Amino acid sequence: MKATIQHNNTTYTIDFSSPIDISIPLTNTDANPIAWYIDKPVIEPVKMGDWVGKVSEGSSTNFNNIFFNPHGHGTHTECLGHITKDFYSINQALKQFFFLAEVVSITPEVYDEDLVITRGQIADALTGKSPEAIVIRTLPNEAIKKSKNYSNTNPPYLEEAAATYIRECGIKHLLIDLPSVDKEKDEGKLVAHKAFWNVKDVNNLNTDARHDATITEMIYVNDEVKDGSYLLNLQIASFENDASPSKPILYKL
Repeated sequence: MKATIQHNNTTYTIDFSSPIDISIPLTNTDANPIAWYIDKPVIEPVKMGDWVGKVSEGSSTNFNNIFFNPHGHGTHTECLGHITKDFYSINQALKQFFFLAEVVSITPEVYDEDLVITRGQIADALTGKSPEAIVIRTLPNEAIKKSKNYSNTNPPYLEEAAATYIRECGIKHLLIDLPSVDKEKDEGKLVAHKAFWNVKDVNNLNTDARHDATITEMIYVNDEVKDGSYLLNLQIASFENDASPSKPILYKL
């Protein structure tokens, strides 16, 4: 099915029959990506006495429990409640689900012993555009991203100035193929998170903090997806939590 949309006096045609899924599925195998020093997810049938919720073991249905952490076990979308003293829910923060997005590919720069995405790189990649969402694919774009254990590997991250620039561009939704926009071990400073959400004090939230802005981490954008403009459908599970597993989908314009 094809449809047309208009944004900023420009008309786009979208083919909804050709979705591009940039989420990573959650499994209970070693193929599941992991971050933040936790074990892989657990997916197992409910057991009550002699009864096992598994058709192959005599039950009428498969009836599994799933134990996972949205931040550490795959593609997830989070709101500013991830870093604030007071509770804020991603299910309340994200109320619209379609956005014009720009896919950009960036090779992080070497800084001391780190790999960092800089303000200048973001500015160069956007070429003056101010989309509603930015999708950052880091290079090299290795397939191991879909199953990597990121714990204690010091992955690349955004410098504070880059996150500030993204906010100042008016971008509300930041998607990236890393486990965090911040450095893995940063003494809890979380400067990129705070800059993007415009959070100045996690204990006493400022009135201009961005409640409707989201960060989506641990995506994977195949090489076949070219840099450029897309329609993004950002869907979450309806958890009243700071973060939820999510399924971002791109559509060519």
